[in-house]
Amino acid sequence: MSSKPRSKKKAKVESAKPATPPPPPVVDFDNPELYLNRELSLLEFQRRVLEEARDVRNKLLERVKFVSIISSNLDEFAMVRGAALKQKLAAGSQDLSIDGKTVIQQLVAVREEVEELTGAIYSTFNELLPDLARHGIELVEYSDLDSRERAAVDRYYTDTVFPCLTPLAFDPGRPFPHISNLSLNLAVVLRDTAGKEHFARLKVPQQLPQLISVPAAPSRRKAAPPQRFVWIEQAIAGNLGSLFPGLTLVESHPFHVTRDAEVAIKELESDDLLESVEEAVWRRRFHKPVRLLTDTAISPEILEILVENLDVGPDDVLRVSGPLDLTRLRQLASLDRPDLRDEPLEPYTPPEFSIHAEEDIFSVIRREDRFLHHPFQTFQPIVDLLRKAAHDPEVLAIKMTLYRVGRNSPIVKALLEAIENGKQVAVLLELKARFDEESNIEWARALEREGVHVVYGLVGLKVHCKIALIVRREHEQIRRYVHLGTGNYNPVTARLYTDVSLFTADPDIGADATDLFNYLTGYGHQSDFRRLLVAPLTMRKKFLDLMRREIALGDKGHMILKMNALEDKEMIRLMYEASCAGVKVDLLVRGLCCLRPGIPGVSENITVRSIVGRYLEHSRVYYFRNGGQEEIYAGSADLMPRNLDRRVELLFPILNQKLVRYLRDVVLEKYLADNRKVRIGRPDGTYDSVLTGATDSQAWFASHKASSGD
Repeated sequence: MSSKPRSKKKAKVESAKPATPPPPPVVDFDNPELYLNRELSLLEFQRRVLEEARDVRNKLLERVKFVSIISSNLDEFAMVRGAALKQKLAAGSQDLSIDGKTVIQQLVAVREEVEELTGAIYSTFNELLPDLARHGIELVEYSDLDSRERAAVDRYYTDTVFPCLTPLAFDPGRPFPHISNLSLNLAVVLRDTAGKEHFARLKVPQQLPQLISVPAAPSRRKAAPPQRFVWIEQAIAGNLGSLFPGLTLVESHPFHVTRDAEVAIKELESDDLLESVEEAVWRRRFHKPVRLLTDTAISPEILEILVENLDVGPDDVLRVSGPLDLTRLRQLASLDRPDLRDEPLEPYTPPEFSIHAEEDIFSVIRREDRFLHHPFQTFQPIVDLLRKAAHDPEVLAIKMTLYRVGRNSPIVKALLEAIENGKQVAVLLELKARFDEESNIEWARALEREGVHVVYGLVGLKVHCKIALIVRREHEQIRRYVHLGTGNYNPVTARLYTDVSLFTADPDIGADATDLFNYLTGYGHQSDFRRLLVAPLTMRKKFLDLMRREIALGDKGHMILKMNALEDKEMIRLMYEASCAGVKVDLLVRGLCCLRPGIPGVSENITVRSIVGRYLEHSRVYYFRNGGQEEIYAGSADLMPRNLDRRVELLFPILNQKLVRYLRDVVLEKYLADNRKVRIGRPDGTYDSVLTGATDSQAWFASHKASSGD
């Protein structure tokens, strides 16, 4: 049987095709692992502050100053952030943090970080003591004083300290005394002649120098004798017999209490916001303690008395080896030792503000927008503008916001002069500026007495924007001059923090300023603005639109975002999307940052830099390349939910292209080039120090008389 031949099939020859690349993995931007915890990131920032104290390239008393600063920062952290977590725990909150932690998990993690950081602070303090001694500044123990020195300190105690002391007993007839917030106290145990023990509390006077100068012994040497100091509480402890005659001292130990400092203001139930804030501030002094700081030598018996009567838990107790309350080192940091401190900065006055007799500041601003970079450039033109407005017969009205004013304010003085000269003056004075409430209440009353229209704030919102509007009549027309800034109207803090200011007579910004003040002082329901980004009305949406525009440009997009803090999840998520699209994102974030940079496939195009430095970076500047049509905004707002949703904030555009180039090529470029003070953020939330380079951005700004008008 024959079989049929098999049919021959032609082999198919297919041309080689390039392999199709797999689609990029889908990123779950809601994954909590992509975000860093707010509180832990804030504590990581405190480590960067401590690094300034540890940096041997800083002058010695500047390093001491940073120990004082971080100690104050941790006090505030306990009073505000730690207290907020404990309030949530007490309320049974089930909210998760941005990184998916429960309240209890956050409290445990915060406790561990605070303990470790506190140990590092005291280690740094002890490392500074020998350096101080080598430079003739000695902190000595009262017990180590010789008889002559002790007699001198005891005389100071008798003459100055003793009259200020009020011992308070604790027994069945006298209740446990109120311990005021941030006060330093001595817990004293005494024994009477019958062998019975008694407990007393003694408050260390805060108004007196906390370091008592020990007189130097007479010497024939030409060299200056060392400056020696003893802590005031040691002098008090060494003289307790003068306060408790007839009793025998058993033991005494210092302790320091931190209370919940959050002010709860029931605005909707109040007819008078000023009275409500005043009452809330008064009640704050009686809020629950959130931290008890003691020394390591305290006895279990004394500690039990304190814990029970202050109603604090064991996790609220922090024991340290060394003097309590190192914020008091600011006394040492202010010694007249120019060899151990930074040279004073003399702010530069740009030529455009060196006004000649025939020209006033209004004509300078009218010609073109003007810009200042504080503290390197002087704050004085802001004061000059308001003083000129107060006395100029053509000025009709002045309106401005005040947040942290400070004492003896030349700004307020100018406003009062304006009232005397018949100007209409309106001030939005935010009473709820934390820890400045009492000062602002005093200013509010002083301004009202003189006839200023004072508005205290908005219900449910804190007014944090920095803006001044001057309405002037010119040739039968009305022109508006506006100052906008990133910092407070406070000449003192303007020398301590970096901030930027803009002066403009742009008609659209002037019209926006008018609409904003109508919103703040009246019932205006403004839904949009011409130039300004205003929170909580338009800022979030407009800012997101700016970022989406860069995302659409892909690898041609570029954003440089400088701020104090980055927490808002929606903003971070869009930054991740920008990175995935190839957009370069340079973040300059001084403080807390909840974004994780450098994660492959998520944030490899994002860098996070942090600069603290001498001037404690405070300015907010946001740059968008926009395909070469660059846009820059500056203002009062960080990218945090509170700034975007619960405060009145401003971001203002830089419209003058000369100023855009100055901000891009001088200010932002120099910060990005810093390789001496910068710390580089890592994906795990820690930071690498870059300490080997020569470019210190703040030092460069201080030494170069750069002007935006050049």
